[in-house]
Amino acid sequence: MLFSSIIFLFYFLPVVILVYYVLSISRMAQNIWLFIASIFFYAWGEPIYVLIMLFSILLNSVFGFFIENSHENKKKAKILLVVACCINIGILFVFKYLNFIIENINDIFQRDLLSTTSLSLPIGISFFTFQALSYVIDVYKGKTKVEKNPFYVGLYIAFFPQLIAGPIIQYNNIADQIRNRNSSYKKFSVGACRFVTGLGKKMLLANNFAIMADNIFNWSTIGQQYYTVPAMLAWLGAIAYTLQIFFDFSAYSDMAIGLGLMFGFKFEENFNYPYISKSITEFWRRWHISLSTWFRDYVYFPLGGSRVKSKDKMVRNLFIVWLLTGIWHGANWTFLFWGIWNFIFILAERFLRYHENNQHKMLMNIYTMIIVIFGWVTFKATDLYQAGRYYLNMFGLNNNGFYSDLALVFLKENALWLGLGILLCTPIAKKINLLLAQRKMSVIGNVYNIAYPIAMTGLFIICVVYLARGSYNPFIYFNF
Repeated sequence: MLFSSIIFLFYFLPVVILVYYVLSISRMAQNIWLFIASIFFYAWGEPIYVLIMLFSILLNSVFGFFIENSHENKKKAKILLVVACCINIGILFVFKYLNFIIENINDIFQRDLLSTTSLSLPIGISFFTFQALSYVIDVYKGKTKVEKNPFYVGLYIAFFPQLIAGPIIQYNNIADQIRNRNSSYKKFSVGACRFVTGLGKKMLLANNFAIMADNIFNWSTIGQQYYTVPAMLAWLGAIAYTLQIFFDFSAYSDMAIGLGLMFGFKFEENFNYPYISKSITEFWRRWHISLSTWFRDYVYFPLGGSRVKSKDKMVRNLFIVWLLTGIWHGANWTFLFWGIWNFIFILAERFLRYHENNQHKMLMNIYTMIIVIFGWVTFKATDLYQAGRYYLNMFGLNNNGFYSDLALVFLKENALWLGLGILLCTPIAKKINLLLAQRKMSVIGNVYNIAYPIAMTGLFIICVVYLARGSYNPFIYFNF
């Protein structure tokens, strides 16, 4: 069930909110209701694979309990943790990577030694598996107490606002909120506005950029043959996808954070204007913050991080993190290459003392965006061959020429969205919003207080019109 769908906006969400606030006399009743609603939300799109998520909830509840009760026996607790991690990762491996491994083994031996499975990828399995791992690891480390109520563990893992595509929440950051959060009119209204803002970013920006990006990339791979597109069009496709993936994913995070506030939960931000970064290192402090934080806390730091005596070990640690980051995104060589691509530049920036030796902020931002755009080309491509051909197209090295009438048509038809998208990649709108909000007692402040809810209502109506028209509405991170 997509957030940007009629069934969610006008049926599921109003019922969930209504019953939730009717049950406001009992926090436990509210939590159980949210858990039931979340299971229904997931089962709507995954009627069979919802059993996988329920198994994950039960599994990690049980392991968390036994790990907590084995703290005096460190060896036993560690064995239980390893078993829990192996089962969680094993489930993820079977559904997400097994067919990829089998296909590559068959390709190496040029014969069908092994048969692929008919298993499809459960939506959001990477996200809820990482949350489950976070829970049992935090219990083992003593960072959080075990949750004896399995419904609450279920709510943490399955909570529908962030179930499908994050942000990835660590249990110790939400454990207290499950029992002691406060709901208020202010929280609800702020959350509703945040949700509508995300919906607008998704429907008006991400979906329009998707039309350009998908068409241009699809023209470079028709059937089994790869065709050239002019350099101008290739660059436009890469830039369109760069904008699409940001507004697509950040919009979902906005909607998830907004929904959380509507139920009294406060989730950490997942994006912080990544396209204004001055390095790839900074970019990854601003992009998909919850994933970067997860790998930092549960992989990089346990390996020793950068506080190791040997630089070789530091390089090893970075390589493992970025290899896993690429693999986490999907079972394709393109994602593995994309992870290594980021590793190379982060490592180079560290060894070359990039921030100390570069003070030209505009040039640093241009460098960062070029590296990011090239990375997104591989991320978007169906395979490494298409990515390679697309790179050649971008530099006119594929006998493809530079000029494209079609690129000009796209630019003319989407000039407003492109301009608005680029502007909203910067914090200028946020700064203007804060400036106006701070002038509450002035005439401008009064106008703002009246205009803001009207603008949010108008934006919501426009989004609904787009939905009713059946506009193109893909979502990238449902694949992960």
